[in-house]
Parts: sequence; structure tokens; C-alpha cells
Amino acid sequence: MLPTAPFHTSVLLNEVLSFLVTAPGGTYVDATLGGGGHAEALLQRLTPSGRLIGLDADPDALSFAGERLKRFGDRSTLVQGNFGKLESILSRFGLATVAGVLFDLGVSSFQLDEGSKGFSFRTDERLDMRMDRSQERDAVTILRETNAEDLTRIFREYGEERYARRIAKKIVERRQQAPVRTSGELSALVAEAVGSRFLTKSLARIFQAIRIEVNNELKHLESGLRQAIDVVAPGGRIVVISYHSLEDRIVKQEFKAASATSIRSGTALLPDRPVEARLKILTKKPVEALHKEQSENPRSRSAKLRAAERV
Repeated sequence: MLPTAPFHTSVLLNEVLSFLVTAPGGTYVDATLGGGGHAEALLQRLTPSGRLIGLDADPDALSFAGERLKRFGDRSTLVQGNFGKLESILSRFGLATVAGVLFDLGVSSFQLDEGSKGFSFRTDERLDMRMDRSQERDAVTILRETNAEDLTRIFREYGEERYARRIAKKIVERRQQAPVRTSGELSALVAEAVGSRFLTKSLARIFQAIRIEVNNELKHLESGLRQAIDVVAPGGRIVVISYHSLEDRIVKQEFKAASATSIRSGTALLPDRPVEARLKILTKKPVEALHKEQSENPRSRSAKLRAAERV
């Protein structure tokens, strides 16, 4: 069932448009379409010859955004797919380059609130967490088949959870009687492991970690950013909004690597090898939402925007 209201209020909307649009008649990619808020504002900013290609792995997002963007006609093309396959998707339309790419990472409010998707610990529903329902592996599968050592790694790396080992042990002990299938069952196990004092933060970290693992989000982000650097035309921009430190760290590292003018030789005996920079970083520090936006839209409080220009 589709929502009757937008998935969420678009974060850092004015800042996105300011950094992203350099060729109002060009073709832009919204690599994380969601409810279509950024896409709608972008199409309004572009000239009549400007075009948008919107990607999302979630078919519900595409359906909702399709209704929202219907008035733009063939100026918008929506595709179900992951931005980790950005180049191959663009090649379907005969596009070797585009004027800019936007990534607004994270999970929409609709996905968190829609119980059947199993993203949230605030409802007791079957654990799923797949952005793309056509993939086989979901959260239940991971909790059923992953050993304690790998669960600990997932919780530590993707959730930065201090009680990762303790929680993993609880899950493995529990599934000897029955598999963990619902968000309520998982929440109860986390509560047993960490107690009540830090429970909400631990739940948020554990659910985030499992979601990242299910959807292979960080690997897709690395791949998507590298492909975006390849397909953005000189003078075009890449804009990324991230919501937690793991994502922001990857964006910062990829931008830094692509903006380097030399590669270290690895030895003091040889000089560094000069290379041509592919990006110019436009945000020395990440842009954050102003206080007014943070008070009106709580989701924006953790948002960090980084932008770079292809050279």
C-alpha cells in the first residue's frame, strides 16, 4: 500500500540545487529517488530541455514518485535498480555522460513506518529489510544463517555497537530453539543483552547494521560513487547526502582519492607519481542543515552534504 503523503521532507533541498545544477538543460540522475522530492525540485529548476533519470531499488518508491512527477511527462524517466549499476543503467538510454548525479542515502520515513518492510524496531513485524524484494536474502536469513563471529563483525562495523558480541551471542543462543523472525523478537534479545539504559541507541545501531548487510549498502555506495565520477561530464557535479559516519567516511575517501594530484610510491627511494585530478572538492567540510531546518525536519539533524565537480 502506497503512502498518501511524501516519503519524507527533502533534506537540504536548496543546498542540493545550488551545488548540483550547472547545466539547466542537461540530464541529471537522482540515484536515490525515494518519494521524488529532490527530483521534483530539480525538474522545476531545469529548463524544458532538462531531463531527469531517477533510480530506486524499491518499487513502492518508484510508484509514488511516478505519480508525483507525472506532470513532467517524458522529461523524467524512472528505473527500478541500484545505483551500484549506474553505468549499465545509463547505457540502456545511450548515455555515456550526464550533467550531475545526486545521492540522498539512508532510509525514507515511509520505509521505516511501513511495517511489512521490517526496517523499524518500533513495530513488531516480520524482519525483511530488503530494498529490492526480488533479492532472496533478507534479515531473517542473515539472523538464521550467520555465525556468531560474523554477526559480531556486522554489528561492530556497520552499527558501531559496543555490545556487538553480547548481542550476537544472544541471537545464536535463541535460534537453537527457534529462528528470530520479527522485529519484536530481535528487540527483546537486544534488551536482554544491553539492558534498558542504552537500549534505544543499541536498537537503532543493530537494525542499521542488519539493513546495511542485507542490502550491501556500503559496497554499492563505493561502486556507485566511482561510476558517478566516470559518467559525470567535465564541469558537472556529484552531490551526496549521508546520515551516518560510515557513509560519510566512504564519500570523503572517494572524493579525496579522485581529487589527488599524486600517488605515493610507497618507498622513500622513489618520488610520488603525479596524476591528473578527476574531481575538485567543493565542500572542505560537510554542509549541515541550518537550525531552522533541523527543528522543522528532525531527519536533517544527522545529514551531511558533500559535493565535488568533475574536472
